[in-house]
Amino acid sequence: MKTRITELFGIQYPIFQGGMAWVAESTLAAAVSNAGGLGIIAGGSAPGEVIREEIRKCKAQTDKPFGVNIMLMSPNTEDLARIVIEEGVPVVTTGAGNPGKYMEAWKAAGIKVVPVVPSVALAKRMERAGADAVIAEGMESGGHIGQITTMCLVPQVVDAVSIPVIGAGGIADGRGLAAAMMLGAEGVQCGTIFLATPECQIHENYKEMVLKAKDTDSAITGGICAGGAPCRQVKNKYTRRVIEAERAGKPFAEIEELTIGSLRRAVQTGDKDNGSFMCGQIGGMVNEIRPCKEVIETMFKEADELLHHKYESLY
Repeated sequence: MKTRITELFGIQYPIFQGGMAWVAESTLAAAVSNAGGLGIIAGGSAPGEVIREEIRKCKAQTDKPFGVNIMLMSPNTEDLARIVIEEGVPVVTTGAGNPGKYMEAWKAAGIKVVPVVPSVALAKRMERAGADAVIAEGMESGGHIGQITTMCLVPQVVDAVSIPVIGAGGIADGRGLAAAMMLGAEGVQCGTIFLATPECQIHENYKEMVLKAKDTDSAITGGICAGGAPCRQVKNKYTRRVIEAERAGKPFAEIEELTIGSLRRAVQTGDKDNGSFMCGQIGGMVNEIRPCKEVIETMFKEADELLHHKYESLY
């Protein structure tokens, strides 16, 4: 499946792996890149030298293109903006802010920049800033989310910008991929489906939570209290405590205290009661552990059959 995304980034399949904080490290990124997609290392709030080491580990595991995700409101942003240049990272995806101040230096270094956007307005702003493509991410996604669904967001972004659009949110198989392409996307970004791979280095309890999740098993925290950042994860005792505190009108600082370290607890120790197990609404379709290569190849085979064969009788 050749699109502007495959040509622009030099990858076999137009699929990005989401830059999931604490989750997306060198082993997973390299596996996705070796399978023909674009693996992403999450910068998160990790110290710059930690991410530098992950970049070098990734290079040791693949000779394919990969990227680094930089959350622009994180305290490590300046360090990461410099390190991706020094380490020759070919692609940067961004979130939680405007990468404009770094764009000139990244472009001069040959880095392609792909912001994640939750709205048409931000997509247009990113195009004006010089982005090579944008990831239009719907609220079905796991982790921090916007307010518009993928089905509604993707076609509106496609109509609003001339650069390639990558659809994200609620995509876990060939049907979702085909739907995104029909909406005008030229590629997809997936996160939840890659949690259930042997290459993903999260705690086994995290994988179990994803595999057991049903269609209604996600909860959004941060959507009620003033100043909150909506975040989707699997329902558990942690999400109930946070939501109850929000509904009770607790001070923001008190609610924030409940969230500190919650994702790390999920990823590293698998704490089912106190961890934030970020997972998209598509979790109910993720039922088995499969290698990244199988995930990607199966998804594109299914999409190809849908896009080119299933509806031939209609024409």
